[in-house]
Amino acid sequence: MTVFEAFRTVVNDDLDELLHVNNVRYVQWIQDLAKDHWITATTPLQQKENIWVLLSHHIEYKSSAVLHDEIHLKTYVTRSKGVTSTRIVEMYHKDTDKLIVKSETNWCLLNGTTKKPKRITAEIVNVF
Repeated sequence: MTVFEAFRTVVNDDLDELLHVNNVRYVQWIQDLAKDHWITATTPLQQKENIWVLLSHHIEYKSSAVLHDEIHLKTYVTRSKGVTSTRIVEMYHKDTDKLIVKSETNWCLLNGTTKKPKRITAEIVNVF
């Protein structure tokens, strides 16, 4: 299992009316992190031949983040079978290492040309 990591600093546009990071922003960061992991770990040809689509998303909000907090994001794939893959994303306060958000998303691999489900190959499993 390869853990992909990134960092974000909370800015004004991330906040809701309670001055915490908006739940929708966390969902966007989860999607962006998964995409960044895929792009970093694969070749342009793999990216052209394969497309991931989201099937389901479960998210737990454990704590909150506010303006200027630095967030440590981690993601990893826990299962790949058939045409589906399960990905975990965890977000922590960088300074305290306190868990803010944990999500589990299920993705389906599609053929980049036909847009039909495609079995996940060993080559792709080995990337993660």
